[in-house]
Amino acid sequence: MTAATHDHATANPAPASARPKLAVWKFASCDGCQLSILNCEDELLSIAENVHIAYFPEATRAVVEGPYELSLVEGSITTPEDVERIHEIRAQSGTLVTIGACATAGGIQALRNFADVDEFRSIVYAHPEYLSTLDTSTPIASHVDVDYELRGCPVDKKQLIEVLAAFLNGRKPRIPSYSVCVECKLKGNLCVPIATGTPCLGPVTQAGCGALCPSYGRGCYGCFGPQDSANTDSLTQQLTELGMADADIVRVYRTFNAGAPEFEAASNAVETGGAS
Repeated sequence: MTAATHDHATANPAPASARPKLAVWKFASCDGCQLSILNCEDELLSIAENVHIAYFPEATRAVVEGPYELSLVEGSITTPEDVERIHEIRAQSGTLVTIGACATAGGIQALRNFADVDEFRSIVYAHPEYLSTLDTSTPIASHVDVDYELRGCPVDKKQLIEVLAAFLNGRKPRIPSYSVCVECKLKGNLCVPIATGTPCLGPVTQAGCGALCPSYGRGCYGCFGPQDSANTDSLTQQLTELGMADADIVRVYRTFNAGAPEFEAASNAVETGGAS
């Protein structure tokens, strides 16, 4: 594709039949990442001029049959029906991009991976025998090939626009893989753990939020998942030195990206052996 997003609406956009078809799909999630698309505001008009929004229940009732040049997928796989459906979507999609922590790491619902789902069902539901669910919540990439993963809980709208622009221009998205600490340095923030002793996952978390929480004196919660060289052993040691109990360290790793391999391994190591 050679079309490009731009700052202002053009007078004569290409007809829908000439634009690549975009589909947005939902699995187990809160819809927050889909809402990030709608929150693109001014940019949304330019996006709509360069793609044909063929399937996006959050925004339109229109349903255009595939195949689709680009599919954005939100949510994790939690039921047998989800498994079948994601394979169908993959077969219809030229490029498949997963958006958000649920789709890329299993989401907050991946906490089930560390517990007894049958026990949960018996406590929460009056007739658990009617439920059809999996024991685990897994990312889309555990089931089908994914062309690109966009992190975040929710995704950052600027990064989302960058991914769409990259697709339309046939290039690789320019998304940082370094840690939130770099964003803090660029903004001139004081290091929260050093300045106030506040636990912070910034050193092991991928940039993307603009260091939102540390900019307000709060520790990073790891919304964007592990960065490309996350040293969780070192962070665990630091959290211990800051006075956190093992149970609390396990909890900070098991939030939005509990199922991300690096965070899962770190929490399991603390839970089974204690902080080193």
